[in-house]
Formats: sequence, C-alpha cells, structure tokens
Amino acid sequence: MNETERDRDLLDYILESIDRIEEYRGHSGPMAEDAVLRRLETLADASGRLSETLRRRHPEIPWARVAAFRNVLAHGYLTVRRSRVDEIIEHDLPVLKQVVDQERRRAEDA
Repeated sequence: MNETERDRDLLDYILESIDRIEEYRGHSGPMAEDAVLRRLETLADASGRLSETLRRRHPEIPWARVAAFRNVLAHGYLTVRRSRVDEIIEHDLPVLKQVVDQERRRAEDA
C-alpha cells in the first residue's frame, strides 16, 4: 500500500470515528463514555500514522498533541478529565473533521 492509499484509509477511519463519537454523545452511561474514549484513542493513533506530507499541509492541526493524546487515553486513563474530553470533542474535532473532508476531496480529485 502506498502513502496515498494509506492516508486515504486513515482519513476514512478518522472520519468514521468522529461520526461515531458524535453519535455516542447522544447517549448517556458508562458504555457510551467508554465508546467515546476508545474512538478518541484510536482516532489519535490513526492521526499519528498519517503521512508527514499530509500533516505539513495542515499546520493548523497540532498533530503531535493529537497523537500524544492517544498515550494519555491508553496509559493515563486514571487522570483523564471529562472536561478536557468534552473540550476536544466540541472544539478540536470539528476542525479536524474539516481537514479530513478537505483531504478526502483532494484524494478524489487526484
């Protein structure tokens, strides 16, 4: 699989994760919260695997911080603040979603 194909697969996964997080936020309870955290974890991991070329096109996204959040969720789960998760979902995911949509359109046009 070449870089472009890998980026496309990762972008699709990131978009699917954002959509699911939005869906899960409509529910309450520990299962929904666990689902949100898991999707954030894997979304962060996927973003860290995007090509450097793609990430350089979007300096507005703090890619290193996004990828590092995966480690917080995977290893620092006892210290995750719900308010920080809510902030990420409300403020950061919409910006990331715009970038993903833009890159998917770019890939389709190529």
